[in-house]
Amino acid sequence: MAQVHHLRSTHALNAMAIAALVLLTMLISSTAQATETQVKGEHDGQVLVTNGQSKAWEASSQQWISLDSFWQNWADSRGGITWGRGKEYPAYEQVKEQDTLLIELDNGTCMMEFWHSRWRRANDVRRWDDAFNTYSACNKVFD
Repeated sequence: MAQVHHLRSTHALNAMAIAALVLLTMLISSTAQATETQVKGEHDGQVLVTNGQSKAWEASSQQWISLDSFWQNWADSRGGITWGRGKEYPAYEQVKEQDTLLIELDNGTCMMEFWHSRWRRANDVRRWDDAFNTYSACNKVFD
């Protein structure tokens, strides 16, 4: 009889341990998901990668947004993307300092800014976060 009681106690302890482990796993998972929205960025354009998704900190709205939305909002705050989105650079004679262009390549896009007489990745001018230089097609714009 004592052996049966011991087995029941062992099963009850195992069930409680499993339940506690499941609860702990759920708590850790929900905390990790909430962290992205709770953690404030340190500077405008800081990139955070969570679950394989890149997000940029937008200081003006105090939130994490997609890198594409960050580019668009940045350009909008300056009057919009000067030369729009396209596969070709505009004629050099027509471009002015700080003009912008969302250049399209086969493997994605990259926000470009005309700075000191040549096209550069906007991140190279603005220095948001090095992660922008490998985002989408930004690592291929000079190939």
